[in-house]
Parts: sequence; structure tokens; C-alpha cells
Amino acid sequence: MPKLITTRTRIEDLGKPRIIIIGGGFGGLEVVKKLRGAKVQTVLFDKNNHHTFQPLLYQVATSGLETNSIVAPFRKMFGRYNDFFFRLAEVKNIKPEENYIETSIGEVKYDYLVIATGAVTNFYGMEDVQKLSMSMKNIADSIKLRNKIIRQMEYALLTEDREVMNSLMDFVVVGGGPTGVELCGALSELKHNVFPRDYKELDMRQMDVHLVEASPRLLNGMSEQAGEKALEFLTKMGVKVHLGAAVKSYDGVEIQLNTGEKLISRALIWAAGVKGNPVSGLQAEAVTRGNRLAVDEFNRVKGYENIFAIGDVALMEGGDAKFPKGHPQMAPPAQQQGRLVAKNILNLIAKKPMKPFRYFDKGSMATVGRNKAVVDLKGIRFQGMFAWYVWMFVHLMSIVGWKNRVFTFFSWMWNYFSYDRSNRLIIGRGEEKMSADEVKSPTEDLKQSA
Repeated sequence: MPKLITTRTRIEDLGKPRIIIIGGGFGGLEVVKKLRGAKVQTVLFDKNNHHTFQPLLYQVATSGLETNSIVAPFRKMFGRYNDFFFRLAEVKNIKPEENYIETSIGEVKYDYLVIATGAVTNFYGMEDVQKLSMSMKNIADSIKLRNKIIRQMEYALLTEDREVMNSLMDFVVVGGGPTGVELCGALSELKHNVFPRDYKELDMRQMDVHLVEASPRLLNGMSEQAGEKALEFLTKMGVKVHLGAAVKSYDGVEIQLNTGEKLISRALIWAAGVKGNPVSGLQAEAVTRGNRLAVDEFNRVKGYENIFAIGDVALMEGGDAKFPKGHPQMAPPAQQQGRLVAKNILNLIAKKPMKPFRYFDKGSMATVGRNKAVVDLKGIRFQGMFAWYVWMFVHLMSIVGWKNRVFTFFSWMWNYFSYDRSNRLIIGRGEEKMSADEVKSPTEDLKQSA
């Protein structure tokens, strides 16, 4: 049978400066948008064929949204762009001396390179946690987590062993940032509003949601007032918050904390941190703290004239007076960097001076649940219902594509008025399935031993 995989990228040389963007996240998209209409050839590489609105992955994982509400295919987004090429491939290596990249489908020359590869989950060297826990960095992760949450409730119905049942009904989230806080709030709402109707045979008072945070407060990137209010909201919703506690080990059932406390759960969800995801090939000095690429005030990778890095993978230390230790690994800095890098590349082509990057911080926000959110804006902080409306509006307007915004809006309205989450589906190959030994009852053990 003939092979279908080609080692040619089939990217035509248009005789124009070729700008390659690696990664179609928030920053990468802005670069492509800002280059539209310029006399350049734009090439986007990504190992997925779509952009994912990552801030709402937790809502897919907790059955609040369907997957197509937060993803947008690149070819649909940029189908009308001239001199634009997209290739579904993984970039494996950079050859900066020769100005080309090595990908899973072949080699491609570039004139300017923008690295926007984002970040990956940081497990801080704990191999057992990395192997046995779950994280959310893409749409596949959120579907897998949704499968696990629902499947564990189904399995809880099949055992008469109280300890096994509790381990299936308890969920432990590690990391008290926005993702961890929002995920715990969503799990609590499932416990109170949805699961009691779906699983009438189970006593939902036995379902516990734990949030483990190593620092003494929640939402470290926001104000203390926001952290305190988020703690108050979660506590009232029944979430058990463990501050000043860190995970030492996990064997798939028992979680050992550095405080000596033990938690029993078959679902450990890791939201405790990220690290940069650079592409190999650059000099060792370019990779700095947090596995990020050191960049100058123009987001140019240090040591290179035509290679830029933006977003979570880039670390600008000292280049921005208001953020001397680097910018937060969030969507707004990546978007602002992407827009400026595109302009600066065009300035370089036109032999004009580049402009340094200065991040305009519009504020931060996080939602905890229905009518509960915290918002820190420039000069003003507020919490509660109005903050929740602001959070919804900002996130709704940030989603790529009007159709996705409409779908998301109606899903939110349905969830709000019906106290329901309709997308409770188990889809996929079932990597999160448990063995029969893990859910069998004590009576089955007696029968087998007889």
C-alpha cells in the first residue's frame, strides 16, 4: 500500500519575505492578523488544526460547554487571507544559522521566525503525579477529564465498598490560581445542581471537592481582597480549601501532602503551574528561568536578529519597567506582544526603527460560580454578581468567532435558568476506565475466595 505521508511542505516561494509563526495560540493569531495585507508571506505551523480558547476549557471538562463552542479552525479563520499558508505539523528543531526549521513534514526556510509555542504543565519533577493526575492544556485534555468525572460517578454506583465509593466521588484540584478556583466552583455546582438528579442512588453529601494550594492564599496574581473573597465563596459552596499545603506523592488513590494530611481520591487534577515550551535548536543561553526564552524589549530572542518569541514561552526581564521580572503567562500579554512583533517585523523590512514592548495591564478576573466572581481592574476592585456579569461579557467577547459566541451565550443562559449542564457525555476510547478489581464489592471478593 503506498505511503500517504509526504516529507514536502509544498509552500511556494512567492519572492516575498517569509514570516513563519510557530503556534496558533492567542499570540500567534495576533501576528497573523496584523500581517494581513502586508507584502509578506505568512506561514503558520501548529500541531492542531484549530485555535482553542483555553480559559474556558474547564467548562468543557465540567459539561457546561460543548467543544465546538471554544475552538475555531485556522483555515476557516484565515481562508480569505492572501499569501497565507497553514501547515498541520510539529516543529521539531530550529537551524538559526541557516534560517530554516525542521518539522514533521519537512524543512522550511524563513526570513523571520516568531515562536509562540506557549506553555506546558509543570509537574515540578514529580513523575508519579505526572503519570497519574490529569491536567487541562487542550481540548482533548478537557474531554478526557469530563469522561473521568462522569465515569467515576457511574462506577460509584457499582460498588458497595464505602471507601472505594468515596474515592470515586471525591475530587482534588491542585493549584489555587484562576483555573483551580474556577474548576472547583464548577465541580461544586455539579454536586449541588446536577448530580443529585442524575445519581439518585448516591448520597451527594459524600462527594467532596478539595483545593490544594501551596501558598497561604488563593489567586496570587490578583489582589489579596480577591483571594480572600474567592476563599469565602468556595468555602460557602462546600469546597475544602487547603492553604499552605503541597502534594508530595500520589499513587492513584492516596494523595500525600507535605502537612502530613492524606486525601483519598481517584481524580487528582493538576492546575498548579506551567513552564515554557520552547523549540530545540537555539543556543543554551537563550533558555532561561521557567524554561522560557529570554527576549529583549522588542521580544527578540537574545542572540538572534530575526527570531522573536511571544506569550508564555517568552521571558522579558528588565525590558518593561512595570514588569521587571517578566510578564504574567496570560492571554493579554501574548496578544499585545503578537500585535507589536508583527509591526516590528514590518518595520525591519522597511528599515524603520522598532518599538519596545510595554504591557498595558487591563486587570484580572476569575469566576467561582453562579453569581460569584472577583474582578481587579485598574483602580477598582469588586466581587459578586456584577463581577460575574463582567467576567461573562469579557470572556464572551474574547472567544474567536461570532458563532462560537452565540453558542456559548445560549449554553450559559440554559445552564443558568435550568440549573443544568446538558453536555454530560462520555466520549472517546476510555483511557480513564478502571479495572474490574477496583470497583468490585466485598461480596464479590468473598465469592472469589470461596
